[in-house]
Amino acid sequence: MSENKIPYKIYLSEDELPKAWYNLRADMKNKPAPLLSAATGAPMSAAELEAVFCKELVAQELDNDTPLFEIPREIRDFYKMYRPSPLVRAYCLEEKLQTPAKIYYKFEGNNTSGSHKLNSAIAQAYYAKRQGLKGVTTETGAGQWGTALSMACSYLGLDCKVFMVKCSYEQKPFRREVMKVYGASVTPSPSETTEVGRRILAQFPGTTGSLGCAISEAVETSMGDPGYRYVLGSVLNQVMLHQSIIGLESKAALDKYGVKPDIIIGCAGGGSNLGGLIAPFMGEKLRGEADYRIIAVEPASCPSFTRGKFAYDFCDTGMVCPLSKMYTLGSSFIPNADHAGGLRFHGMSSTLSQLYHDGYMEAVAVNQTDIFQAAEEFARVEGILPAPESSHAILAAINEANRCKETGEEKTILFGLTGTGYFDLVAYEKFHSGVMKDVVPTDEDIARSLAQLPEVNG
Repeated sequence: MSENKIPYKIYLSEDELPKAWYNLRADMKNKPAPLLSAATGAPMSAAELEAVFCKELVAQELDNDTPLFEIPREIRDFYKMYRPSPLVRAYCLEEKLQTPAKIYYKFEGNNTSGSHKLNSAIAQAYYAKRQGLKGVTTETGAGQWGTALSMACSYLGLDCKVFMVKCSYEQKPFRREVMKVYGASVTPSPSETTEVGRRILAQFPGTTGSLGCAISEAVETSMGDPGYRYVLGSVLNQVMLHQSIIGLESKAALDKYGVKPDIIIGCAGGGSNLGGLIAPFMGEKLRGEADYRIIAVEPASCPSFTRGKFAYDFCDTGMVCPLSKMYTLGSSFIPNADHAGGLRFHGMSSTLSQLYHDGYMEAVAVNQTDIFQAAEEFARVEGILPAPESSHAILAAINEANRCKETGEEKTILFGLTGTGYFDLVAYEKFHSGVMKDVVPTDEDIARSLAQLPEVNG
């Protein structure tokens, strides 16, 4: 056993729930670039970040070297309500496809929030509560993160203010009502309630919004009240850390039955699900202990990996957040209002961006009509109605299984089924009625946005 190899059997408890989160950055030779101050261009200090984020979360964000972080007992007790989550072999899908491939999926939709987002929501809310804060602010795209955070805050007695991307606010009315059930306030973004929201509306009249817009409003709101901090459902290192529980459970279950995946697939918007699923497998790859083909699947309408630039950029449209080095389409890029709201972010996790840049993983971009076709094919044989975001991974898994059918290779495929699509029936209705369209940004659209990257890039 190498010095940094993760001792799965040691840190798994008797109930097979991980006792620690795994920090993938500890095994990266090329660490993700630091967050920079937009004002000075210098790396952000812990003190500066603590004005926005909870103190303990800042420590997790900046730690590139500690491989394991113990999960507090209170968080583990909460996890026990829905974890370990199911790892399922898709026998019926394999039969339908007539493929020699073996297909497994990690199902994260077995909780009221309907997705993997609760894994980090409870952690971030816990640290906010322990710090003595009154509440937190956040953004949400499809609404899964907002739902998860509202649940976690309700459980711990914290106030929760959510800025929901306007197109999702209108497309998913029941999702916002679930947030309200758990006591959250939900505001469509961009809004007239913040200075940055008013500025964005003036610059882009009639905009349907984006995650970048909603982030700006949530950050401004939190910084206006010392009793609040901002929390984020994806992109940041701290979120990748919390979501590693997905991959840790997957790895432990597969090891238990002597199964080694050849291909690991996850949808990619900001990186939380993908980063969490691949974490222990990528760790083995980085340490030279095993090899895996890892595929990120993103929407063709917001293709940050496949058509973006690896550069420092703002994480938000209002340009009030620190600069992150990532694959980006430019912070001013506002994607088409497609139905995978959780993947409509202009950039990608700095950790995943560095790994992609160094050649440890690959990426593909797919159209939304194709992902809904794959979603229906999966639902009809596996019995779960998947979220549009998850369906990106389903489509890629089906494509890889069909390649195995053509070549006769018996590959083992693992993909992340991040959540359910029962609040996405408006999208399914549009797909069935034939009004759903594929809108892909032109090279000119992307070039115009990239031309506005901050000067720190050169």
